Amino acid sequence: MRSSIVAVQETIQAIFAEQMSSSGEVPDNLEEAEAPAYEVGSQAIIEANHMPGMYGAEATIAGAFDTVAYSVTYYPTTGGDPVENHKWVIHEELADPGEAPLEPGTEVTLDADHMEGMEGATAVIESAADTTVYMIDFTTTTGEEVQNHKWVTENELSPVE
Repeated sequence: MRSSIVAVQETIQAIFAEQMSSSGEVPDNLEEAEAPAYEVGSQAIIEANHMPGMYGAEATIAGAFDTVAYSVTYYPTTGGDPVENHKWVIHEELADPGEAPLEPGTEVTLDADHMEGMEGATAVIESAADTTVYMIDFTTTTGEEVQNHKWVTENELSPVE
């Protein structure tokens, strides 16, 4: 029984790691950060817990961009319950967003594909932050490789000691 539970947990971790990875493509109009706290190629510790295995993992910075990041609640195009307070979707990943930043409560259409059912989904802005966002590569605390994870904000990283 115990080995079955461990196998299920490992499978779940692998699925989360696959969902956290991306192609690394960024929107054409996204501007690289001029003076990011964490330079591309540098290391940082992840202080975010968006998905299992992130918190405490060491990341390599794959990209740094200045933009507005939004926490959103969205309704997956695949059906099911809404995904609440998803962090982060950037302004450039919204369909026809208008001027940044958008106010909490604004309804938008997502043009991001971070997770299944996200692209084309209707979402509501929960919060907005004018910040540097980072695309990162890391190994989860359970040993799964994640490439080009989008996004973590500057305050969700800390220096490697």
